Amino acid sequence: MDSRLFRLSLAVLLPFCILGCGSPRTEPSQDRTLRYTLAGEACAFADSAEYGLWIPGGEEPLKGVIVLQHGCTMEQFGVTRPYDLQYQAFARKWNLAILETALHGDCRVWTYPESGSAEALMKALARAAGETERPELATVPWLIWGHSGGGHWTLAMLREYPERILAAVCYSAAFDPRWDYSPASSAVPVLLRYADRNEYPDCKETAKRAFDKLRAMDAPVSIVENKGETHNYSRLRHMMLPFFESAIRERLPRDGGRMRETDPSRSWLGDTLSFEVFPEKGYRGDKSGLCRFPDESSARAWKEYAATNDVLDRTAPPSPYDIKAVMEGDSLVVSWRCEADPESGISCLNVYLDGSAVARVPGEGEYQSFNLNGDNTYPADPPGMRVTLPVPGKGRRARICVENVNQAGLSSKASCVVLYKTGRRLIHD
Repeated sequence: MDSRLFRLSLAVLLPFCILGCGSPRTEPSQDRTLRYTLAGEACAFADSAEYGLWIPGGEEPLKGVIVLQHGCTMEQFGVTRPYDLQYQAFARKWNLAILETALHGDCRVWTYPESGSAEALMKALARAAGETERPELATVPWLIWGHSGGGHWTLAMLREYPERILAAVCYSAAFDPRWDYSPASSAVPVLLRYADRNEYPDCKETAKRAFDKLRAMDAPVSIVENKGETHNYSRLRHMMLPFFESAIRERLPRDGGRMRETDPSRSWLGDTLSFEVFPEKGYRGDKSGLCRFPDESSARAWKEYAATNDVLDRTAPPSPYDIKAVMEGDSLVVSWRCEADPESGISCLNVYLDGSAVARVPGEGEYQSFNLNGDNTYPADPPGMRVTLPVPGKGRRARICVENVNQAGLSSKASCVVLYKTGRRLIHD
């Protein structure tokens, strides 16, 4: 490959475009979303490159960045996941930022970090650190997810920057790399996934080769074959998030120090044939062909995912809050706020008046979800959390309740407000 492709100059880096109207939001309690684009001489590794970054509000220093890298041709979907409410809820729980790319051009170039794609990522984070007065963005560890060609890039980043990576997930990583990994790479928890139908042959080889090499180094690496699924069809998100959560608990630096290695006394092992999982401590057999997990929680999630292709959410989602009702002409406008379920997002929000269902947001379909072909978020801009109802009659009390339903079909405890009308006034009890 022409060495000129590996030189990157950001001298013509286009300015960040803050989403929304007016000045950038600077209140520490508010989230921020930034977008920028690279082109021309600043983008030797692609025809053009888009970056979207979501940063949670608050004053506590960020602990890491979730980096989401699409596969070849999947840039057509653009940047969507910084707007994903489920990802945001998970990131807010652990005080993480979210960064997604859309790299337009020959993926046989950008899938190699030395092409400039890695340098551009780091300079994007450094630029965002200055724009948002979040200096830690330039140095916090990464939780990397990559699909297909993006999975190849993820493994290449593991080879090149293991000291920066807290954990990595490869969704049908492609192009079967033949490289070796440094001893530092063996500290990073890695999850490798491939399918048994309509899968590119090199993806199966990529997963198995990476697993064998890293497990020979006693790395905390696991592998799973999705039976009956394909290269572009997976609910890997439901496995990725608990896997990342376990890695965060086990590896986040303490007191500003270095990332910790996984503790063998807490690690679990998994058999890829029987899907049985068990503590590593006390096991005396050959471990090289067994999966190794950061903890029991990630091992049990893997067992369910390997057997069923999914990890079910069994807990109720957060309840809506801050319900408000105002009169607008002859109508009553009810609004509220609601956090997404970190495990399974928001499917819909149901509104009840005096115990009877009167509205659903949205009217049909999902409030927000992800497609199984690359994990893209839709819609990126979900409907507002508000409905219009009839104004209660004079002197009549009305009890309005809102419940949150996650994508597992589980409902939150309803949040309610009681109000009545007197003259032109609306009174809240």
